[in-house]
Amino acid sequence: MPTTKLIKPLENFSNISDADVVSRGTVVQTNMTGNANFPNPPVDLATLKTAIEILSALIAQALEGTKKVIAQKNKQREAVIKMLRLLARYVEVTSNGDMAIFQTSGFQPASTTRATSKPLSETIRKIAHGDNSGHVKLWVQAIREASSYEVRFAPSVNGATPTAWTTLGVSTVKTPAIVTGLTPATTYVFQARALVKNTFTDWSDSVTFICI
Repeated sequence: MPTTKLIKPLENFSNISDADVVSRGTVVQTNMTGNANFPNPPVDLATLKTAIEILSALIAQALEGTKKVIAQKNKQREAVIKMLRLLARYVEVTSNGDMAIFQTSGFQPASTTRATSKPLSETIRKIAHGDNSGHVKLWVQAIREASSYEVRFAPSVNGATPTAWTTLGVSTVKTPAIVTGLTPATTYVFQARALVKNTFTDWSDSVTFICI
């Protein structure tokens, strides 16, 4: 007798920003509250709602807070993620391979195919929101024989090419460069270049990204 193929929820919570944890957690909490398809969740949904609200408040406080506040925020983030992961396992089993039921949970289904992401430009591989507001993670594309890299960025004004840039040195492509001090809700232009045999390549094509 064939085995039912369960639908696995997307659980990349550790790799997304604090704001995305709040956003995705809120969607799950809202969709699962009173949902007859999932009558016995392993996490009290009212408790989850309160935990998300506390995390949201700590995120705001951590923008200009002390190390103690940031530590509290990180601890609360982990608590929310733990609850979401418990719910994800419950939804995976309870929906029993039925996509229509699964989608009522608010969880996103994980992709069943492996896709290689296309670099954003010849030197910029990927950009994502950072762990805090005003932070951006930027992955540089490896260039053969490059000894280091530089990233530059500036606010985008009416789509015009910026004239004043801030430049950041990047020594490795294995981990993302963390760009900080950005203004939330602002569109930024990013470019990158590589240092090859003591000579910099041209700056890459511009990549735009909205900071949160």
